[in-house]
Amino acid sequence: MMYTLEHNGRGAMADLMILELAKARQRVKRAEVTLRRAEEMLDEDCGVGINIALCGRIRAAQRRVIEARERLTKIDPLANSNST
Repeated sequence: MMYTLEHNGRGAMADLMILELAKARQRVKRAEVTLRRAEEMLDEDCGVGINIALCGRIRAAQRRVIEARERLTKIDPLANSNST
């Protein structure tokens, strides 16, 4: 398969890689923000029932952060060391 250069000198594959990296970084950032918000809500005194629900939400958010970071690392192995 042949990839032609575009007017800016990058090929279509390079542009796709840049786009995928940006999406992966955005996914990590969104997951981290969601986790931080849930942890902040847990710090407030809302009652036991709400706190139990928030614990489930926090666990799910932690999983999403881990999965997003793993995906970013698969795309760019050096990204994890650069984002911390």
